[in-house]
Amino acid sequence: MSFFSDNAWLVWLGLALVLAAVEAASVDFVFSMLAGGAAAAAIAAALGAPFAVQVIIACLVAGALLALVRPLAKRYFAVPEGTGGIGAGAQVGRLAQVLETVTDHDGRVKLGGETWSARTVPDADVCLPGHEVRVVSIEGATVIVSNVAAGRESE
Repeated sequence: MSFFSDNAWLVWLGLALVLAAVEAASVDFVFSMLAGGAAAAAIAAALGAPFAVQVIIACLVAGALLALVRPLAKRYFAVPEGTGGIGAGAQVGRLAQVLETVTDHDGRVKLGGETWSARTVPDADVCLPGHEVRVVSIEGATVIVSNVAAGRESE
């Protein structure tokens, strides 16, 4: 037991690392805030604070981080509602430029800097090169598009 009392800072630091590893698996910003409290307790232990003070510091710092920093972190890293998320689903609703004539069977568009296979929605007009189209849905690696304005050229 002498090791723990002589090296309390090391125990707190180990706890902070374990909590940080758990955060990597959960990604909810709870365990990282607790790890911050453990790191603060490690500093207090290294400065010679008694164990009770170390625990109080760990609780206060973790509580403050949970109350103040976690909401900001969640807001900053969260995908906003209604944006379609990330990946291909985020492309729905965006505008694309027709590169090769798009029919209900085939075509090519430039979307987000990339060339995609494309088709029009059923019974839609053909989309000619240079026109803007709106992505309606994505089926596999093919975007389904509709005319934004027939005959309107993209800039």
